[in-house]
Amino acid sequence: MISVKDITKTYHQGREDIPVLRGISFDVKPGEFVAIMGPSGSGKSTMMHILGCLDTPTSGTYLLDGRDVSTLTDEELADIRTRRIGFVFQAFNLLPRATAVRNVALPLVYQGIPKNEREDLAKDALRAAGFDESRFHNRSNQLSGGQMQRVAIARALVNDPAVLLADEPTGNLDTKTGEIVLATFQKLNDEGRTIVLITHEQDVAEHAQRVIHLRDGKIMDDRRVEHRRVATL
Repeated sequence: MISVKDITKTYHQGREDIPVLRGISFDVKPGEFVAIMGPSGSGKSTMMHILGCLDTPTSGTYLLDGRDVSTLTDEELADIRTRRIGFVFQAFNLLPRATAVRNVALPLVYQGIPKNEREDLAKDALRAAGFDESRFHNRSNQLSGGQMQRVAIARALVNDPAVLLADEPTGNLDTKTGEIVLATFQKLNDEGRTIVLITHEQDVAEHAQRVIHLRDGKIMDDRRVEHRRVATL
């Protein structure tokens, strides 16, 4: 599903070069749930942006579904971001006065899908994310943080992406609500979804099947989780 080899990323500030990623290599198989973990400044967010085709590496190779991302046009990259990758962010990024269904259906508007079909697909995605059907038509500013994150997960699912990228998805949530969101990711993974989760928290990372630990732009550890934390809905 994902294969990165010798990825580097260097930012230039004036005459100074600032290396952020220093030769990162790993694979993610279809159906895996992988956490990329590290402290602030470790390079994990930069890695997430590269995986999400939001940024390009300075050097190295990134294959997504066997396609070399570096060879794609801006239009092809935009299509991958729309159709092949589902994004879940810490800040939810929902329209506050739009209903849950409308927020989830929004990515489908840009694809020209008819309204009735958009709503049906949005409702299916909300159900897959474990969202309460009685709140489908609530505006997002009427929802709790956990409910908003489930709407965000549903929005990421609505195009049936190859991989879900979740960037600190529990960062704005209390512990109990965060567990519910992590249980949702585990449920989706059990159903065959490929998930890459970015976090700085060890206990969050251990909900995944595998943890890649970054520090100072390098992989310090890449291991299977022997005693995986199981969250409950």
